[in-house]
Amino acid sequence: MSAVTRTRSRARTEEAAAGPVSVPGRGAAHRTLRLAPGRLSFRVRPRPLAVTLLLALLAAGSGALALTRDGLVPPAEVLGALFGAGSEQAAFVVLELRLPRVALGLVVGAALGAAGALFQQLSRNPLGSPDIVGFNSGAATGALLVLLHGDPAYVAAGAVGGGLATAVTVHLLARRGSFRGNRLILAGIAVGSLLTSVNSYLLTRAALDHAQSAQLWLIGSLGSTERHQIAPALLALAALLLLALPLVRRLDLLEMGDEAAGGLGVDAARTRVLVLLIAVGLSAVAVSVAGPIVFVALCAPQLARRLSRGTGTGLLPAAAMGALLLSASDLVAVTLPTAGPLPVGVVTGALGGVYLAWLLGRRQRRWGVCRK
Repeated sequence: MSAVTRTRSRARTEEAAAGPVSVPGRGAAHRTLRLAPGRLSFRVRPRPLAVTLLLALLAAGSGALALTRDGLVPPAEVLGALFGAGSEQAAFVVLELRLPRVALGLVVGAALGAAGALFQQLSRNPLGSPDIVGFNSGAATGALLVLLHGDPAYVAAGAVGGGLATAVTVHLLARRGSFRGNRLILAGIAVGSLLTSVNSYLLTRAALDHAQSAQLWLIGSLGSTERHQIAPALLALAALLLLALPLVRRLDLLEMGDEAAGGLGVDAARTRVLVLLIAVGLSAVAVSVAGPIVFVALCAPQLARRLSRGTGTGLLPAAAMGALLLSASDLVAVTLPTAGPLPVGVVTGALGGVYLAWLLGRRQRRWGVCRK
């Protein structure tokens, strides 16, 4: 092989590792931001970045509306309470009752959106979300065991343990022969169905008052959140997102196949295991503080991808979309004129049903056009 041929081959390999060629008008154009030339640089895609910022602003706006809902505390007093001024009554309502719910809604929604993006890219299937493939059920089983038979202070640890045990089981079932996205989905659905039965059995054996509170928690609710839960959940979310960002590029390269990605220096098995652990951790963060909220992890990545018109995982847009969906759903839950407090899981379930019906109708129209 001549020197020219070797140079061209090396250039093609480096170009493939750097990413796909930018196509104007399709959201793939990017700019490289170099913080330390030759050492630290990363790619910035303008449209996904703009979509992420817009969704984050909308989520913050939804949270602000939740703080000022029903006119009990005027907007001026809300600002005063947030900055340490104003009356004691306004400070109590804003800081103790409403702000923890709003803040945790944003954190939980972002965790669910990011987890859904990782699961869908890992399985290469739009149905690959933690609530569909059983990871939320596993985390709920671990948390239920702690709630009903242990110290409620360790609910987060129980959720993480249950989620990890479920992840190991599903991963072992999906690895038989070769790793395939459909195999992961089927194994997750099977394990999730089994764990749902286990959760129902645990409720039948619990005391009545414990069973009622646990049943409300299983629907998914932000009504019992407290201030001390905000910092741990936020720190866990930030740490997991920072761990996920370097893996996203390697995960996207796996779309070319394990052999092609291996030729670019990507360890397929190690990448999948790390991504799976991070996605389970994100799901456990959400489940431990709000219960197994459904459909946010399923819808958020798909909606964010349609807005950003990007390819690949789309981790940050999905996280911002998840925060917006859950924050807006909780705002709807607290403002609907119902007989009692409405769990946010009821609203997200209805939202997911509408989304799936719209998606099915859209695909049926497309198939009808194709047949004509």
